[in-house]
Amino acid sequence: MANRLATSTSPYLLQHADNPVDWWEWGDDAFAEARRRDLPILLSVGYAACHWCHVMAHESFEDEHVADVVNAGFVAVKVDREERPDVDAVYMNATTSLTGHGGWPMTCVLTPDGDPFFAGTYFPREQFLSLLANVSRVWSEQRADVLASGAHIAARLREVTAPGPSAPITRETTSYAVRALRGHYDLTRGGFGGAPKFPPSMVLEFLLRHHAATGDADALAMARGTCEAMARGGIHDQLAGGFARYAVDADWVVPHFEKMLYDNAQLLRVYAHLWRATGEPLWHRIASGTADFIMRDLGTAQGGFASALDADTVVDGVSVEGATYAWTPAQLVDVLGEEDGRRAARLLSVTERGTFEHGSSTLQLREDPDDEAWWADVRARLLAARAARPQPARDDKVVTSWNGLAIAGLADAGVLLGRPDLLDAATRCARFVVDSHLVDGRLRRASRDGVVGAAAGVADDHGNLAEGLLALHQATGEPEWLVVAGDVLDVALAHFRDADGAVHDTADDAEQLFTRPRSQGDNAEPSGLSSLAGAWLTLAALTGSTTHREAAESALAAAGPLAERDPRFAGWSLAVAEAALAGPLQVALVGEGPAADEMLAVARWSTSPGLVLAHGAPDSPGRPLLEARPLVGGGPTAYVCRGFVCDAPVTDVEDLRVALVRPGE
Repeated sequence: MANRLATSTSPYLLQHADNPVDWWEWGDDAFAEARRRDLPILLSVGYAACHWCHVMAHESFEDEHVADVVNAGFVAVKVDREERPDVDAVYMNATTSLTGHGGWPMTCVLTPDGDPFFAGTYFPREQFLSLLANVSRVWSEQRADVLASGAHIAARLREVTAPGPSAPITRETTSYAVRALRGHYDLTRGGFGGAPKFPPSMVLEFLLRHHAATGDADALAMARGTCEAMARGGIHDQLAGGFARYAVDADWVVPHFEKMLYDNAQLLRVYAHLWRATGEPLWHRIASGTADFIMRDLGTAQGGFASALDADTVVDGVSVEGATYAWTPAQLVDVLGEEDGRRAARLLSVTERGTFEHGSSTLQLREDPDDEAWWADVRARLLAARAARPQPARDDKVVTSWNGLAIAGLADAGVLLGRPDLLDAATRCARFVVDSHLVDGRLRRASRDGVVGAAAGVADDHGNLAEGLLALHQATGEPEWLVVAGDVLDVALAHFRDADGAVHDTADDAEQLFTRPRSQGDNAEPSGLSSLAGAWLTLAALTGSTTHREAAESALAAAGPLAERDPRFAGWSLAVAEAALAGPLQVALVGEGPAADEMLAVARWSTSPGLVLAHGAPDSPGRPLLEARPLVGGGPTAYVCRGFVCDAPVTDVEDLRVALVRPGE
């Protein structure tokens, strides 16, 4: 029999809909039930593509005996961390504070008021049963101590999440950050630190912007080295494009096979920007392949993009990690024939011993093939054979924040790679999210099959969606996206900042948890703080709004101490700071025709991190930078302004090129 989760819009919760555990969704009803039965709450948080979440589900939540113990002594609540990042954030803070580490599945025990008094992550079945027994005993025999402990933990966490000191991010800060990153950089294998290695997308964007602003060759070298190591390793899908969540080793060989939209959207933008910075063909190929993966494998019927492909593949009823992707030499020969199979094995580092499990290997491409036509044919045949294997499940909910990242990546890549299809995909996605996720002027977090969920949008939903819409506006010239981005960011100003200017992850009128989450550090995606800082800054440059510029500067200052302490966790804040330090560099291009297109291309290839671009007819409605900007001599004209101080207009492509590279006053 299905439990209460059967009506959920979350694919993760639906995975647990036939568990014998009597699950509740997060909400007032679950807490009322805990108070009615006088029982603690067992909170389990995970997400659909999480390998160890599947393991714990199979070992414990699908087990009748474990379910009987849970149902008798607890009110069990299941949360999708991607649908409710606010719930995940506050209880992950508790978990890391109590245990020194975090991760998913996250397992917490709460009082009926929501105060945590025990926290952990994955537990094998017997340990989990022991935990349940001990908690039940303590709840029964030492209730007063439990309640006091929970209240103390909650109070302490409220202190920890209170606004801290601020420090503006200056040129000295960003230069220091590059030196600090150099100390963590793996010279041999790329990336920062040892295993496991995660794609440092936001740090890479910062390094590219810092190089563009200062000419720092070391920053570019670290970005190039990391991008090449990832592109050639097993973390990159050498057949279908796209990147896995992380590599379990320091060489980027063996991935944790889940493929997330937020990683691929950010990496698409990084590789497109690296292509712009260097013109090296490898980056064009990787960016194009990543865009193809996003559109082909994550696109939804409504025009949005699904959240992830699972880490596991179900084979004969058993979840197996990597079953879709790993190969043996014999399997290559079976598909390609003896000669091509052996040649492909050498090219793709597929060995008899194997680089993964059970003698199989992930595919690497440590050097380019010497025969591109042969490789294209081999790749197509291997892809066809792989498509006949069991495939990983897809988490098909559409998350506002991550779709904003996808819109930005597709918009930038579309213009830089010369691919109108990417701009079309970005526009379809923007149209769907704006039409479906904006309800009565307020953002919702996610939808599934076109049906929007009840969870309210959090700060990064507003920041990342606005970032995407502003990138799309600059790519297409359509004023609608500037207007909608402004509306979204005004809501963020009104509801996510307090009287002192501090940015919170949840709105002031959102559900009140035991503490109001407030993250300063970037993790797998930009934090609410840094995403809003970046979008506010861009909006200010496109409109001249001092209110949004001041909000951006205040947010960056709040991230300043972390940027100085550990720049690995402040990558997007540092990238935004580079834009603030270099700009705004405003380019307004009026006119149309081949000459205007050529000037537009020159502007788009500028690597200045502070550049914003408006283009269209003179005095085009909804485009403030084009107001009072006439054609000069009847032809296309570019107006270049630094810090709202404008140079003389230019009508020649080469003059524009010079104006864009000339340092400001």
